[in-house]
Order: sequence, then C-alpha cells, then structure tokens
Amino acid sequence: MTDHSDDLKFEQAQRRFLIELETGIRYTNQEIIHKRIPDLTSEDILTLVVKIGELRAEYLESAIQISRADGHAMADTTIADLKKRRQAYEEARDVYQALHDAIEKGYLDISALMQDAAE
Repeated sequence: MTDHSDDLKFEQAQRRFLIELETGIRYTNQEIIHKRIPDLTSEDILTLVVKIGELRAEYLESAIQISRADGHAMADTTIADLKKRRQAYEEARDVYQALHDAIEKGYLDISALMQDAAE
C-alpha cells in the first residue's frame, strides 16, 4: 500500500504530463491548420454557416415534398435524392462542429477575428 503523499505526487505528475500533452497537441494543430488555412476570416465562417443552412433547407424541403406526394410508393430516385441531401447536410454540419471544436481548443488563431468583431 502506498501512502497519500505518493498518490498526490503521482496525480500532480500525471496532471503536468496531460497539460504538456495538450499543449503539444494544441501547438501541432495550430501549425498544421494555419498552413492549410492561413487567412481565415469571419466572413469565411459566416459563409460556411449560410451554406449549411441552405443544405439543411434543401434536405427538409425534399422530405416535405415526399410527404406531400400523391400515393404511398416513393420512387427510388426520390429516396436516393433525400439520402444524398441528408448526407450533404450532415457532412457540412459535422464540418462546422469540427471548426467550432478547433476554435474552442485553441487550434485556430482567432485573435484577428475577435479584433474584427470588436471594431
């Protein structure tokens, strides 16, 4: 059995390690993402949000069109179109969530974006 001071030392060492690991992950992601998206703007993000809204609307519109169609049988092309629109919307929604997560975790440098918003 170990005494409590050993447990405390282990927990402190573990926390330091996890902080160092998270710092390394943040730095690595910042470097990689910044090389690929060096000049991200608020307009880029808002444009993405608009496009996601459009994809959502197209998907829902297709579903409503199916509900309004005469008869009980749905054509394979109608279902295929609905599936395609759902997948497009879900992919775009997931992209936004990934962007949101990257901002929240500090992987994207948004200091310039925050200055633009403050002005």
